[in-house]
Amino acid sequence: MSVVDEASSQMDKTIETTKENFVGIRTGRANPALFNGLTVDYYGAPTSLKALASIGVADNRTLSVTPFDVTQAGSIEKAIRDSDLGVNPRRDGNVIHVTLPELTEERRKDYVKLAHEIAERGKVAVRNIRRKTKEGIDKATKDGDFGEDEGKRLLTDLDKATKKATEEIDTLLETKEKEILSV
Repeated sequence: MSVVDEASSQMDKTIETTKENFVGIRTGRANPALFNGLTVDYYGAPTSLKALASIGVADNRTLSVTPFDVTQAGSIEKAIRDSDLGVNPRRDGNVIHVTLPELTEERRKDYVKLAHEIAERGKVAVRNIRRKTKEGIDKATKDGDFGEDEGKRLLTDLDKATKKATEEIDTLLETKEKEILSV
């Protein structure tokens, strides 16, 4: 595996991470992934909500959370209420219902801004991978491990991989932006 292939693989992981971060941004529809980053105080230990409950979609704007351990329903409800999602959960027996409010135009713009920040973090990570790989190629060429032509070819391939990765992040951002702004 060449250094460019390794860098490409790292860039692909960065794209996947960016994609996962986009899932957490709310659109007009209810999505269980909204709770991906949510942790609950489970007997003093921060535990992911997904490990403590099953999350389902009741309808377009409602999620239902069913705790595996019914004694934890209160702490799960508190964690959802205290999150930055801006929702007010209500309990119906052992099931917690979370109705997502309609998104206002202002809130949609905030989510678009957040999507841009996530995309920019992804692109910065890709550029950092490129910089480290380029430094390695330059050093190897200088030390005589690669010939001049081989070093130039590797740098050209690295630039192509970087361009491909940043374009993919831009495409993901564009798709997410349309998703957020569609009413």
